[in-house]
Amino acid sequence: MKRLLAILALGSMLLGFAGASFAQDAASAAASAVEAASDAAGAPAEAAAPAAASAVHKGDVAWMMTATLLVLFMAVPGLALFYGGLVRAKNMLSVLMQVMVVFSLISVLWAVYGYSLAFGGEGLIIAGFDKLFLSGVTIDTLADTFTADVKLPEYVFVAFQATFAGITCALIVGSFAERIKFSAVLLFSVIWFTLAYLPIAHMVWGAGGYLLDKGALDFAGGTVVHINAGIAGLVGAYMLGKRVGYGKEAMPPHSLPLTMVGAAMLWVGWFGFNAGSNLEATSGAALAFVNTLLATAAAVLTWCLGEALTKGKASMLGAASGAVAGLVAITPACGTVGPIGAIVIGGAAGFVCLWGVNGLKRMLGADDSLDVFGVHGVGGILGAILTGVFSAASLGGIKGDDYSIASQVLIQLEGVIITIVWSAVVAFVAYKVVDTLIGLRVPEEEEREGLDITSHGETAYSK
Repeated sequence: MKRLLAILALGSMLLGFAGASFAQDAASAAASAVEAASDAAGAPAEAAAPAAASAVHKGDVAWMMTATLLVLFMAVPGLALFYGGLVRAKNMLSVLMQVMVVFSLISVLWAVYGYSLAFGGEGLIIAGFDKLFLSGVTIDTLADTFTADVKLPEYVFVAFQATFAGITCALIVGSFAERIKFSAVLLFSVIWFTLAYLPIAHMVWGAGGYLLDKGALDFAGGTVVHINAGIAGLVGAYMLGKRVGYGKEAMPPHSLPLTMVGAAMLWVGWFGFNAGSNLEATSGAALAFVNTLLATAAAVLTWCLGEALTKGKASMLGAASGAVAGLVAITPACGTVGPIGAIVIGGAAGFVCLWGVNGLKRMLGADDSLDVFGVHGVGGILGAILTGVFSAASLGGIKGDDYSIASQVLIQLEGVIITIVWSAVVAFVAYKVVDTLIGLRVPEEEEREGLDITSHGETAYSK
């Protein structure tokens, strides 16, 4: 019994020593942790900032790849089917070909030199040549976006912006549809992309860009895409002249169902266009998303109302055109205006663009085949100006109390005027060069037969 008591006493003593040692170690560890936390808290904020800023969020990457696919969906098949349904059956394939091949051509040129000139460095009007052939762009490099705290793999940003360039050049196709040489479309696209799209894109979105530094607001491309393409299309309509029989023969759309399907695809894809321009999956993208939905719906309603008041009936073509008009007008404003402001902008676009494709078109006297200027040009101008109005916090926008509507509208007007003049001059020169080198227009007999057969040797529909 004495032996047992001695063993128990010895065990208690050892446990006591072990517990004391453990407690001492724990206290020492806790003290070290406190000291480390204190050191971290006392470290300069600048040391922690780069690590946080360089973090790439998987959700943002996934969203931006999805947005890129949505913009591709806008062009092929969305825009192609929208335009294809609007032309006569004998020219259906020619329009599909022009949209698809122009988009493909510009995507390749974007990788060769377009990305470098638009986003490859700082500059007032153009960037630089440092990233020709995507030199220096690797799986590890991050995009130098205009939003400093947004970091994306550079390849994602390259692809996203490539789709913008591609669809902008493809939009112009609608203005001279049914009468232009296929080779002329491609050569014009190369020249105009190089001398018009790239400088405007850099001035609005690129580091050190003139309009960006002036404070111009263009969230997703009102000036860069829509006004730019609309003006080039209007110049093209004048340069090529009217279609054979225009104003004397009926030239109705051959398939309004295809046009409606194309418009619906554009609406779906436009969420990538607008919400994707936020460059990250945050509340900013959500704002652009809801604005894209509401403005488009409002424009459909007002275009139909305008047709009912002026023509007695609302048409399917009008509803589809109204959707596109609303999408165009909200593009520059989608990230800075509130939902009610978006409804007002979309509603105004429905009425104004309806006038653009009717009254204004007659005043201009141009055969803009598929109303590229009447919808994209006019809608883009309207949206760019109203962005300056409805971005104010007092009208539901996100800009603070020190925001001046009058000052911002003047800046917006400057951006609009620069884009109109720049695009018009470049387009005129480009059409002249193409006409001199290879000719712009197909012979009259080929135009009468249809470009599907004469330019591509195939037909959309069997007889």
